[in-house]
Amino acid sequence: MLLAALAGCASHPSANDPEVNDPLESSNRAVFKANDAVDRAVIKPVAEGYQAVLPQWVRDRIRNFLNNLTEPRVFINDFLQVRINAAGTTFVRFLVNSTAGVLGLFDVATGLNLPRQTGDFGQTLARWGVGEGPYLVLPIFGPSNVRDAVGLVGDLFTDFYANPGGQLITGTDSTGWNVGEGVTSGVDLRARNLDTVDAMQASSVDNYAQMRSVSRQHRMAQVREAKGLPNQPEELIDPGAAPTNPGVAPTNPGVAPTDPGAAPTDPGAAPTDPGAAPTYPGID
Repeated sequence: MLLAALAGCASHPSANDPEVNDPLESSNRAVFKANDAVDRAVIKPVAEGYQAVLPQWVRDRIRNFLNNLTEPRVFINDFLQVRINAAGTTFVRFLVNSTAGVLGLFDVATGLNLPRQTGDFGQTLARWGVGEGPYLVLPIFGPSNVRDAVGLVGDLFTDFYANPGGQLITGTDSTGWNVGEGVTSGVDLRARNLDTVDAMQASSVDNYAQMRSVSRQHRMAQVREAKGLPNQPEELIDPGAAPTNPGVAPTNPGVAPTDPGAAPTDPGAAPTDPGAAPTYPGID
């Protein structure tokens, strides 16, 4: 998970930093604390049991199957974002994995150079210029913002009607299937990040601020992808580092500084012997 990958190097921005965009921090922290309590009391123990009972091979089949069920939603949003190549890749992935991959249990498509794409309604809104709005922490779902909270409703609606598992197995009423799928997916994802989350919580001075920073960086990368922009993540600033002067070019600590008024060196000239006597033009 990219959130977990970024967690170890993300900075801890100040609450007064305008880039944080967290005017609801007090209530967000309360929801974050409640989510953390639920995780420690219920979700984490269930995830640990899930990991202990099911071997890795079985868990991988479950994850592949669940990922395949979300491909129709990804395809719809890739199409709405006018990411035609991504939409095409997603469409072919779904066909390949649903057939050769035995209903998605095996991710055959990735081996055929058809990588999994991103695509959700929050990304689609961002693609068409909707701003993110204030940072939010949602109950159970966790870090988000106003735009992505609206997008989450769209994703749940799309999954309800476009989820192939719910439609094929339960017919018109797929509520039970969707709830079961969501719970299983959440438990599996938590199980895959048990050690990473523990390490992040143990090393973090302010777990709320770190998760906010990590989630925003992760989401910004996904939004850039939706807009067709190259992924250029923001520089992760070390809070303990001394400030740099933006008007001074960075120096290589192993190289002596160059005199800007000196004549340029001829790269084809032979190197000068530092022990030789100086020479003067016109004097033998």
